[in-house]
Amino acid sequence: MYSLFAKYYDAFTENADYAARADYLSELIEKYGKGKGILLDLACGTGTLSFEMEKRGFDVIGTDISAEMLDEALEKKLQTDSHIIFLNQDMCELDLFGTITACICTLDSVNHIESARKLKAAFSKVSLFSEAGGVFIFDVNTEYKHRAVLGDNAYIYENDTCFLAWQNEVNEDASVNIYLDFFEKQGETYRRESEFITEYYYSDEVLTNLLNETGFELAGIFDDFSFEAPGKTSERKIFVAIKR
Repeated sequence: MYSLFAKYYDAFTENADYAARADYLSELIEKYGKGKGILLDLACGTGTLSFEMEKRGFDVIGTDISAEMLDEALEKKLQTDSHIIFLNQDMCELDLFGTITACICTLDSVNHIESARKLKAAFSKVSLFSEAGGVFIFDVNTEYKHRAVLGDNAYIYENDTCFLAWQNEVNEDASVNIYLDFFEKQGETYRRESEFITEYYYSDEVLTNLLNETGFELAGIFDDFSFEAPGKTSERKIFVAIKR
């Protein structure tokens, strides 16, 4: 997953505003968790958010299933004095050295898990390594986003070195098939590489039940960058849960 996309990921996600997201997550952790401590950035990707959370005083561990994404993260680490530990791990098979006080899983990483059974395994692993009272914060795409925003739409992105054709195909269960075609400029020609991803939809009820079954208590569901409840046209929901 995200093997080809890894080298283009940062260039095409510049609008993610990681600094603002880190501020928001830090505020959530301060309000619902145990304050600054050891933080797990689950499905950390190229590590941009991990570095932002470290700047805010957390001791960060970043894990991701994609070795290629972690290669990008490690390249960034070499250019800083960061102490982040990056681990190549599937979130369903998480294996840490000790306990954590907080876990974040952002930018629809949960939507990449293809079944409730596997998602329960991932939640169980986070629970296993979380201290009592520790906070687990993750976001998910809403059904509205999958059907109305991603839908069956196509998008074109371009920068100085690459042209990206992004095509979506929404399914009856609100999952979305995503077809990515990268055209990398090489002199006067372009080299084409393709990647296929599916993002799955999970209802509030399913996610709440999975949290309860894995030792968490739901503290709140919020609209993105907000402490208010999501609306009908919200595209991302933030779940905050506390380890019992």
